Formats: sequence, C-alpha cells, structure tokens
Amino acid sequence: MTFPTALENLNVVSQQTLLSPSQLHEDIPASSRATQTVSAARRTLANILNGHDPRPFVVVGPCSIHDTKAAMEYAQRLKALADELADQIFVVMRVYFEKPRTTVGWKGLINDPRMDDSFHVEEGLHLARRLLVDLNDLGLPCGTEALDPITPQYLGDLIAWSAIGARTTESQTHRELASGLSSPVGFKNGTDGNLEVALNAMLSAAQPHAFLGINGAGQVALTQTRGNPFGHLILRGGTNPNYDSVAVAQAEAALTAAKLPVNIVVDCSHANSRKNHALQALVLKDVVHQIADGNRAIKGVMLESNLFDGNQKLGRPQDLRYGVSITDACMGWDTTAAGLREAAARLRSVQR
Repeated sequence: MTFPTALENLNVVSQQTLLSPSQLHEDIPASSRATQTVSAARRTLANILNGHDPRPFVVVGPCSIHDTKAAMEYAQRLKALADELADQIFVVMRVYFEKPRTTVGWKGLINDPRMDDSFHVEEGLHLARRLLVDLNDLGLPCGTEALDPITPQYLGDLIAWSAIGARTTESQTHRELASGLSSPVGFKNGTDGNLEVALNAMLSAAQPHAFLGINGAGQVALTQTRGNPFGHLILRGGTNPNYDSVAVAQAEAALTAAKLPVNIVVDCSHANSRKNHALQALVLKDVVHQIADGNRAIKGVMLESNLFDGNQKLGRPQDLRYGVSITDACMGWDTTAAGLREAAARLRSVQR
C-alpha cells in the first residue's frame, strides 16, 4: 500500500458545520423558571460544599438518557420525592447525554440521537437542550458529565452540577474545561482507585487557565478562566470499593494533605457496587450511616436509577423496553424511592 501524499485531513471523510451555541440558545431559550432553578441549585450546592447547609445532595437518575419521554416521567416522580424529602436531602437529577466508551459503542443522545450510528448531532443538541429546559421548568436541577469540551457552550447554562469521569480526570483538557465551568464540579478517582489523579485535577481546576475553545458564535476563541472554587472528590471505587469508613477517612487525609477542601461525594454505582445495580441500595445505606454518625466530609452521593431496573442491549428504538437503561444497569424506581426515604428518615433521626 502506497502512503497518500495529502498533508492534512488525510483520514477525515467529511466535516459538517453545526449551528452555533447562540443559535441553539435562540432556538430553545431558557425560561425564567429554568434560570431560577439553576441559579438556586448552584447556590445550594455551594452552601453544602462550604458547610453552610447540613444536608447531603443526591445526584440520581438514569445512567444515560436515550428516551426523553421516559426521562420526563422519571423526573416527575423524582420531583415529587425531592419535595417530600427536601428537609433532609437536596436532589439533583442525573441527566447524562454523552457516554465515554472503553472501545466503541453508543456515544449518547447528543452524538447519536437515533441510536443507529447516523450522528445527527444538531438534532441531539436540540433534544438535550429542550429536555434540560423542561426539567428545570419542573424545578428539578440537573447534573451531567462534562465529557466533550465543546458541549458546555450549548448546554452549560442549564446545568447545576457537573462531574468529570474516571477516564478523563487525568486529562489536561478536562481540567482546563472544569476551571471554567459555571457549576460545582466533582472529579472521580481513577478506574484503578487512584486518588492522586483526582486530587491533582482539583488543584489544577481551581487555578486560572487559558486554552482554545469556542465562543457563543461558534468561533474558535482563546478562553481564559478564573478557576473553579467548588471542585470536590468523587469516590467511585477501583480495584476494590472505596465507600466504607476506612476508605473515606483515607480520602479525607489525602485531601487535607493536599490542602484541598475536604469534600467527598460517594458514587454508589460502578466499582463501589461491583457493577451490580442491586447493591447500590446497600452502599447508600452504609454512606448515610456514616453521615448520621457524624461524618462531615461526605457531602453527597450518586445513584444510577431508572423507571425499571436492569439494562438492555441497544437495538431498534421501537424494540426497546420503556424506561430501561441501554448502558449501565440501574436500580428501578421503587427501590430508589424506598432507599432515599430510608436515608431521609435516618438523617431526620439525628441532629446534624
């Protein structure tokens, strides 16, 4: 095989110009209610992380959004539960539109909304923004994973909380991105359980950065940030789970040694549940007991939950079971609601 003589775009098949972030904002503007929800939620999360609000926060919802109708049904149930438990916990809905893949696979609603490798990204951006406006209109704040460095320009005004995943916490691009996010941002420990990569990410993201990005008009722009003051550590397990009191104490010591805020969120899924969705409720119970027993470092938990438990393989949209994840297996709604009510009752029984 003879190597081609072209010097650029050698392996690029095509390029399509997308609408600008400002155009998407114009197409689907944030309502006044949605704006109030985001602003109030960010303030509440900051108060929790600063220790001014004693409630833990819970980021709960589907592993990934693939059906906006099912997502809205889930959200309506979650909003009612959030109002019921508001004195004890602060609820944020998990609204993940982009999925990191170990090799290949479905990349999420934004990249492939029709789930057929057709990559109608503009359609996906419109679906995502419409859903975020509708969720915030319910008064339900939204949390997501900041994966693609361009996407926040399109959707970031509607996000109350962000996470940087275990695969990207070590990435300079994502540390720079986090330094400019308008929401509090959690950094997951490495997939092997390593805390240092997350601690380094927190240190980096708290500092100002300058990097290439896009502006509201979709133009390439030098982006200069002031640093994000609300970075925190997410324990998601690794080779072994790391949610128990010993692991949490070790994480507290590591944060203190690094001169970082001692703020920890426990991901009850992934390696902490040994990838068994049914074990998330047990992890949640353990973490809530730690909080009730006086732990002040644990500020929140994450749960993967859907209308129905388990997961299913990706297939034709018309063949998929309604309300069941097509990525990681999730707890069903009944288990989720029971677990959160039990958590609130345990916290209500103690003086925090």
